[in-house]
Amino acid sequence: MSESKPDESFKVVDRRLFTQEGEFRKDIAEQQDRERETAPAAAASKAAGTSAAAPGAPAGKPATPSAIAPEPPAADAPKRNPAFENLIRSLGQNAAMLLGGYADPRTGQPVFDLEGAREMIDMLDVLREKTRGNLAAEEDTLLLDVLGNLKLAFMEMAKAAAKQEKAQSRP
Repeated sequence: MSESKPDESFKVVDRRLFTQEGEFRKDIAEQQDRERETAPAAAASKAAGTSAAAPGAPAGKPATPSAIAPEPPAADAPKRNPAFENLIRSLGQNAAMLLGGYADPRTGQPVFDLEGAREMIDMLDVLREKTRGNLAAEEDTLLLDVLGNLKLAFMEMAKAAAKQEKAQSRP
């Protein structure tokens, strides 16, 4: 009993844009452009389970990218929630207040509480970690921006406080 082996040979195709002499190979450039145009259409049709032909187009002809309707967002994609964004802003403002960003309404003096600010920043970090993958793009961007700004401000304030403490400890 002999089984026929599939042909295990392969074909090498030179797809470089320039010849050995340095001349531009227009045919290869055009072929790569065609492949780039049809690749998104083929991927979209494969995901949708349909052929890549446009409606009314002759069979075997791939659709042009403009003939394919844009894919709607996934139904299970996270939706933006204004209440969540308000929570992020509220925690961010509280942390900024503790870093001296806002004056105490009673005294008019800025409030400095590095430990309290660190706790607020840590809460935002935990919030980001626990909601990873469940946030809309806008929410994730807002959370990253707030955290980045707060962490930078915290580092600057901690350095300034350490410098001031060092200066005060010198006689």
